[in-house]
Amino acid sequence: MLSKDDETLQSDLIRVAHLLADAARIETLRVFRSPSLLTDDKSSSPSDFDPVTQADRAAEKAMRDILARERPDDSILGEEFATKQGTTGLTWVLDPIDGTRGFVAGTPTWGVLIAVSDLSGPLFGIIDQPYIGERFIGGFGQSQMTGPHGAAQLQVRKTGALKDALLLSTFPEVGTVDEAKAFHAVARDVKLTRYGMDCYGYALLAAGHVDLVIEAGLQPYDIHAPIAVIQAAGGVVTNWDGGPAHTGGRILAAASRELHTQALTILQENIGG
Repeated sequence: MLSKDDETLQSDLIRVAHLLADAARIETLRVFRSPSLLTDDKSSSPSDFDPVTQADRAAEKAMRDILARERPDDSILGEEFATKQGTTGLTWVLDPIDGTRGFVAGTPTWGVLIAVSDLSGPLFGIIDQPYIGERFIGGFGQSQMTGPHGAAQLQVRKTGALKDALLLSTFPEVGTVDEAKAFHAVARDVKLTRYGMDCYGYALLAAGHVDLVIEAGLQPYDIHAPIAVIQAAGGVVTNWDGGPAHTGGRILAAASRELHTQALTILQENIGG
């Protein structure tokens, strides 16, 4: 297991995480907004389009190839390929394109998610948006973004009341009927609600532009990196029970403890049986 005082190991994990993000940038940008983009549908239902592209697979393969060279004894949990078991107690959690629907549509709100985690959850994470050239990192004492405007420290907003809060989610329907009911009970009390951000919403929260992200039906690879980045920026991420969120499912991310408490209370009062 990783000791929090092991600076040499921490530095190596950060170095490798950036190598992975750099490699995924190359593979995703190769076909983004390109007529050569090939898309398959992973869904078994014609009414639920769940795309995967050659960029998803190529980006994850490129990252796995780097890990095979740089960190061969670590585990890997990724979206597109089978889990690899390791021996170090560390797991790389990879989502090569979070927001593939946005990727297919040409919007710049998808991202590459990379985290290194142990059994307690994520230790360090990266949310990378290759097309804009923005990278958000968090963990091991670091909390920073780089992009077209240069580098800046990440810091969540200090909003304390729901009436002043900006709320993001990817889908208006959120999840099940009960989950949507609970979400919209919170949405009625906030200042503004916007949809369609995928992982970029979590990055905006960490950067201090919005206050809440509420979602349901997430997989572990959807949320490990956002947890690391948001917590490093001073935010709070839990499930809708108020517990650890790194196993996925229903997610509540908030800029402040006060906002988290208010939103969590409404979610729990409205979620149903």
